[in-house]
Amino acid sequence: DALAAAKAVEGGAALIDIRPEAQRRTQGEIPGATVIDRNVLEWRLDPASAHRIPELAKRDRLIVLLCSEGFASSLAAATLCELGLQAVDVIDGFGGWAAAELPTRPAEFVVPGS
Repeated sequence: DALAAAKAVEGGAALIDIRPEAQRRTQGEIPGATVIDRNVLEWRLDPASAHRIPELAKRDRLIVLLCSEGFASSLAAATLCELGLQAVDVIDGFGGWAAAELPTRPAEFVVPGS
């Protein structure tokens, strides 16, 4: 659940928000979460990928995935586990996180050219 996920993040797990920009704009963000779009998740987190994010693509670090309602993140976590990573997801997604009264904020986006 969201409280267990928050506790894991406090203990050093990486919180990865895989929601598309449109959902983050309307629902908000989680302070400290890393945003990685679902369509590039595996090659950003696979330790063998040339396009990995080195500080996150580690087999010994727990990855906590979050989507809007918990469905896409469940599938993504299973895929990351197939790559040999330690991955779990937040049941009920961002909605569950917000319902547990864990930290959120309105989305912040930079407008190009501003």
